[in-house]
Amino acid sequence: MAERILYPRLVAQRLTEALEDSPVVLIHGPRQCGKTTLALMVCAPGQLPRGDGGQTLSSGRPSEFTYFTFDDAVVRAGAEADPMGFVADLPEGVILDEVQRVPALFDALKIEVDRRRLPGRFLLTGSSNVLQTPAMTDSLAGRMETVRLHPLAQREMEGGANAAGSLDRSPGFLNALFGGGFESRRTERLGRELIERIVSGGYPAALARPAGRRRANWYRNYLEAQVQRDVPEIARIRSLDALPRLLTLAAARTAALFNLSELAAPFQISRPTIRDYVTLLERVFLLEQLPPWHSNRLKRLVKTPKLHLGDTGLACALLGIDAAGLAANRTLMGQLLETFVYQELRRQASWRADATSFFHFRDRDGAEVDIVIERGTQALAGVEVKAGATVTAADFRALRKLRDAAGGRFVGGVVLYDGEASVPFDNGLYAVPLRLLWEMP
Repeated sequence: MAERILYPRLVAQRLTEALEDSPVVLIHGPRQCGKTTLALMVCAPGQLPRGDGGQTLSSGRPSEFTYFTFDDAVVRAGAEADPMGFVADLPEGVILDEVQRVPALFDALKIEVDRRRLPGRFLLTGSSNVLQTPAMTDSLAGRMETVRLHPLAQREMEGGANAAGSLDRSPGFLNALFGGGFESRRTERLGRELIERIVSGGYPAALARPAGRRRANWYRNYLEAQVQRDVPEIARIRSLDALPRLLTLAAARTAALFNLSELAAPFQISRPTIRDYVTLLERVFLLEQLPPWHSNRLKRLVKTPKLHLGDTGLACALLGIDAAGLAANRTLMGQLLETFVYQELRRQASWRADATSFFHFRDRDGAEVDIVIERGTQALAGVEVKAGATVTAADFRALRKLRDAAGGRFVGGVVLYDGEASVPFDNGLYAVPLRLLWEMP
């Protein structure tokens, strides 16, 4: 049996800080992305499987939290029968796993926190966006801090491969993009390795399997479990069989403008119902809509969001495509590469405490910047993604339009490509090899 890899999660520092500041902390993200492991690493390392170690950081919290999961039918039944009594009897520091399964618990948590407000008392995890759960009557506003956990970033995978299991938490690429720019340097092309990374995705349990058919089987079984078990718990769906088909259609259109008519066309289901299904898939973190960036300086902007799959490994499994098939399909390769870069940047940004927002830019003349990143309200940068190994001045046309529209807020623009040289092209514009997205110090 292969040895289990415990990947370092670079959001752990943010989680520790949240526990020092807030009575309730929620880790939410897709099922199987590592929420429970992260919670145990930080707050109850002694309850991890033997030999995995921990990532505990110093704080004033209890040294070992008590762990309960609402996947346990007995625990869930007790909490549903008497939420107030269940919460009142909990120990000082507690992890409550899959809390979306008992939405009535939030009222009880609010009352308990208001009775005795101490930081780091309750660490919750949720595999759906519990703040959008209709049955939840209280959001714990002012009492709860939320930490979003994604599937593994490439830098976290690199950390899991080294014996020390430790990495610099600073996202080097984003620091360069919003800081001093990119130094001229050379590196090796990724080539086939890039395609393998796209197909592999970022779910720890999938990466534990051999690449190819067995890993794709994990993703397909994962989706079936989501549809058959998790989705019915948060919404009533008449046509559960439509959800995998809808997600497959979305995978084929990842990184494209959201078009509800195209998604609804193969189904004998109304467009409003398909829109509701898309919203539901967003709530369980399988789909994301990337909003358009606006500027008063430009009037001819496309104001339609883009649709992205939450993970490229899941997208490839849905489409039944392996590394060889993806290498032969350049159009799909370009789409999945854009989603891969977008998700990698989202994962890196989640480690940072400062507010980071993501958009796309497209005007009616066809100029498009794949990813626009805002840091706070003062700084903005653009990232264009190219699957090829060369970059020319023409590849920066849309980034120049974005620079002009953003004015003084624009701090940098990058064309990411699978080449060897990192070089400046213009004032604040750079061509940067894709591997530096996660290999920059």
